[in-house]
Amino acid sequence: MTNGNWPLWEVFIRSRQGLNHKHVGSLRASDEEMAIENARDVYTRRSEGISIWVVLSSNVHASNPTEKGPMFDPAEDKVYRHPTFYDIPDEIGHM
Repeated sequence: MTNGNWPLWEVFIRSRQGLNHKHVGSLRASDEEMAIENARDVYTRRSEGISIWVVLSSNVHASNPTEKGPMFDPAEDKVYRHPTFYDIPDEIGHM
């Protein structure tokens, strides 16, 4: 397998101060072990990371930016999300 045939990996690093992993870039590697080692060498040179995730780019799926309206608009047509039609007994008080 030549370098040109190696799969593309997405790299996520968790910093010392962070609670979540953040995407920092991509690299090519023959397997996950090599991807982690290369990610360590390339993206954590100043000892800022405490955890590395690598994911094959082919396994990352995303929403379509042209469909952002239907995907992220508020769901005002879903009345069950807004409990305005419930009768609340008077003895409940503030709710």
